[in-house]
Amino acid sequence: MPQGTSRAEVPTPLLNVDFLPELGPPLPEFVSPPRGWVQHSAAPKDHNIELRIGLPQPNFPTLEKHLYEVSDPFHERYGAHLSKAEVDELIAPHEESLNRVDEWLAKHGITEDDIVRSPAKDWISLKVPVSLAEKMLDTTYHVWKHVASGDYLLRTTSYSLPADLHEHVDVVQPTTMFGRFKGMKSTLVFKEEAPAANLAENLPPFVNADTGVTVNASCNATITIGCLDQLYNAVGYVPQATNKNQIGITGYLEQFANNQDLQTFFADQLPEAVGSSFKFISVNGGINDQNLSLAGDEANLDVQFAFGLSHPTPATFYSTAGRPPFTPDANTPTDTNEPYTDWLDFILKQENPPLAISTSYGDDEQTVPESFARRACAGFAQLGARGVSLMFSSGDGGVGDGDANPATQTCQTNDGRNVTRFIPGFPASCPFVTAVGGTAGVPEAAVSRFFSGGGFSNYFKRPAYQDKVVQAYLNALPKGTYSGLFNPAGRAFPDVAAQGDRFRIFVGGQAFLIGGTSASSPAFTGIVALLNDARLAKGQSPLGFLNPLLYSKAASGFNDITIGHNAGCGTPGFNATKGWDPVTGLGTPNFFKLKDLVT
Repeated sequence: MPQGTSRAEVPTPLLNVDFLPELGPPLPEFVSPPRGWVQHSAAPKDHNIELRIGLPQPNFPTLEKHLYEVSDPFHERYGAHLSKAEVDELIAPHEESLNRVDEWLAKHGITEDDIVRSPAKDWISLKVPVSLAEKMLDTTYHVWKHVASGDYLLRTTSYSLPADLHEHVDVVQPTTMFGRFKGMKSTLVFKEEAPAANLAENLPPFVNADTGVTVNASCNATITIGCLDQLYNAVGYVPQATNKNQIGITGYLEQFANNQDLQTFFADQLPEAVGSSFKFISVNGGINDQNLSLAGDEANLDVQFAFGLSHPTPATFYSTAGRPPFTPDANTPTDTNEPYTDWLDFILKQENPPLAISTSYGDDEQTVPESFARRACAGFAQLGARGVSLMFSSGDGGVGDGDANPATQTCQTNDGRNVTRFIPGFPASCPFVTAVGGTAGVPEAAVSRFFSGGGFSNYFKRPAYQDKVVQAYLNALPKGTYSGLFNPAGRAFPDVAAQGDRFRIFVGGQAFLIGGTSASSPAFTGIVALLNDARLAKGQSPLGFLNPLLYSKAASGFNDITIGHNAGCGTPGFNATKGWDPVTGLGTPNFFKLKDLVT
């Protein structure tokens, strides 16, 4: 059977649409009213809105060149990461852009005292009433309601700037961004009611032929720290460079990581860690309420497994404020940006951020304006150039909505045409992050209780580091497969995978099972932290931006996943197959093999 196909042949495509070439987003900017959102009411004119103005980064291509050189294991500069000051200098806007924007702001009565600049001066933030924002951007804001969730946003579908500013401003937000930043997790299952409880009965232990490590049969029903150590060949490794290494987890949407639950988790799965905890850092007023009844399933999952796998590596949990984005019937003083932008602003200002950071949240790529996505992605590149590895969950909807039924699928474009297209996720589609898909079972297959997010970006072209393996996958697909439904020239994801279902966690003092690529990303990040530890213990640099390494020198350090698919958009989706695939990427990690390859 040809590579890229499995037990069932891929169906005929639903439609043919020529893929539009990659174009930079122009100013002025316009978006069609997105599906699922309705205009609710006029925006209150005296309501304050925090505008963020992104100035061009003319030397970003030079930064990108540095990034790839220090991330390429075959380059003489490998591991020679840049300092914060060096990165800031490379992304600074031209003086003319600063002057032109300052003049424009001054015309609207805005002075230097009214604004906040990023360290590189490439972002300007200011709080203004809606009435002034409308005048500055030649637009009209409205309150929009998301019908399915009841969420509200204060947004517009278009804005423009004076013509002489077009080359001096890349993006202004919040304007046209209708993303619904969400956690990548499936529903919780009570441990005592878990329907998978009988899966391990009468099953013999599984012995991994590549590692010789025995995996307990119970790992078919419940994933623990011990299961991940066994599956990913990390049994017995003890971190040594804890004075140099750090791991981080980002938290959003009022998800609180509870320390009491963490101690219960450690007592259950990692007794030697009892008494240890993590550093909490508030971003933009974020809190981490320790009332046990407010413990967050997403946050607890992330910290329990990422910090458990990497123990005793110093750990940090970031809580970023930002929920709800807008309440139309309340006296909300300020409408905020997407919370991960606030976190990105914060972390870029830090001199020594954690070296491996996991985020289990994301948006549909098409709900994020391309101008904004490119700027956020450029921010991730800055962290990579400084030696930080960034992992993001690839999503739980397969190639879009997780629905294989053509009659009920909901994968329509947001460009006014409402045609069926696969829906990639962002930030997973950014080429400067490592996107983590999901597996399940022993031996491993692509997760099937939900579907591992994967596919091809409509914004970002395929980076050179993945050309060979992605083209091989595409070449093996039967001619015409899903023609018009995806962009074969786009950045392909996920890059890697890890277990993603039936993780045993503690929330509010009780054991639960939880699934989602929300579990996969922190699990893989725990392994990355251990690899960083091994390098730091030998006096080597941290791994930094991983992808050029993963697709070359380290590719043989993964367990290839060849069973499963990622349904969505009325199709079975793509198939897992030999080599890289848009379901499980390069596969799941073999720690000791990777350790030998990278140290």
